[in-house]
Amino acid sequence: MRLSAYFLPTLKENPTEAQIVSHRYMLRAGMIRQATSGIYSWLPLGLKVLRKIEQIVREEQNRAGALEILMPTIQPADLWRKSGRYDDYGKEMLRIQDRHGRDMLYGPTNEELVTEIFANSVKSYKDLPKNLYHIQWKFRDEVRPRFGVMRGREFFMKDAYSFDIDFEASKAAYNRMFVSYLRTFERLGLRAIPMAADTGPIGGELSHEFIILADTGESEVFCHSDFLEKASPSSAVDYSSDLQPIVDDWTSIYAATDEIYVQSDFEDSVPEDKRVQCRGIEVGHIFHFGTKYSEPMGATVLNKEGQNVPVFMGSYGIGVSRLLGAIIEASHDENGIIWPEAVAPYKVGLINLKVKDEACVKACDDLYQKFNSAGVDVLYDDRDTSAGGKFKDMDLIGVPWQLVIGPRGLKNGVVELKNRKTGEKEEMSLEAALSKLGL
Repeated sequence: MRLSAYFLPTLKENPTEAQIVSHRYMLRAGMIRQATSGIYSWLPLGLKVLRKIEQIVREEQNRAGALEILMPTIQPADLWRKSGRYDDYGKEMLRIQDRHGRDMLYGPTNEELVTEIFANSVKSYKDLPKNLYHIQWKFRDEVRPRFGVMRGREFFMKDAYSFDIDFEASKAAYNRMFVSYLRTFERLGLRAIPMAADTGPIGGELSHEFIILADTGESEVFCHSDFLEKASPSSAVDYSSDLQPIVDDWTSIYAATDEIYVQSDFEDSVPEDKRVQCRGIEVGHIFHFGTKYSEPMGATVLNKEGQNVPVFMGSYGIGVSRLLGAIIEASHDENGIIWPEAVAPYKVGLINLKVKDEACVKACDDLYQKFNSAGVDVLYDDRDTSAGGKFKDMDLIGVPWQLVIGPRGLKNGVVELKNRKTGEKEEMSLEAALSKLGL
């Protein structure tokens, strides 16, 4: 993409309404713009990152055996009355009526709708297990939306729902999602710690939040420092195998949010020099709730004995849009964002230092074509602006590599390659730079 043709409305100053780093940088980098309180438009740069995160989440869900569907944002209120949650959910639910006076709602979650789909479609244990997921916009009318996409009212979320014949089978489904989440966050370049957590309005008897440690987190968390160095499951993990040993390994050392933290348990379980007490950002939450929804909503199947029994269920959420903010909170410096390469909007920022120099233009145009032909995401700064402004913009938006082309370097047969994460700059031949970038 040529920056001269791109839509990148960057800001030089920190917006006064932005209280945390991720909100400031997302606004300054031209990733989002606020439509109204807690609701944002996603501009090209922000949407590109959002789609990359979404795709990684999708790939890991598919690997774990989940099947993608797409449910609507608007749901009939009668489904929620059937489960008993319509009145219990509170003012966070946006309740509306259609033109015929029927009660509707903008979905904050999808347990009821997916259970209805399942109940009308699956009748035998032979069709189990099933795990259905979608990646869709949600709405919760937060009393105090804040921190940009970290706690907005409208948000993009992956939610999956498992259906199994009994508790043991549903626990295996829970374990698959537990391991899948560890893999997902590893691929996103994040250290997410699974912590025992309260089930909240979703309900159920087993729950884990996946937490990224960050000063701006909304939860206070307590855990063992060994989590900070713990290796995630291999990409070759077999989801058809018994995953309980992996889950046991990750839950055998202490980690809990403040909702269920007990000081004596923490002190008894963790040596003093290994105790971590800080704040964290929730980026995923998984629940096992048995027959909480299947019983009232008639989601039953015939078992081997010919008896009609309610299925056991779980739900599994990842805040896809929230992850952008979380990644920035975990990876930035005073100059801007530092994207992990897997989710960076562009891998390379190609900077032409002198757009009126024919040799620079030809070299940059040739490189731009070469990157595009090789399928490398490249952002080509071909604007007629100052070199300092170009460097500042590239640092702000966090492109992992900056390839700088100038007339002096071309005469000497060298280019400059900067690693955004380390700040290291190297002058080298163009061939060496391309080799380092994987071409």
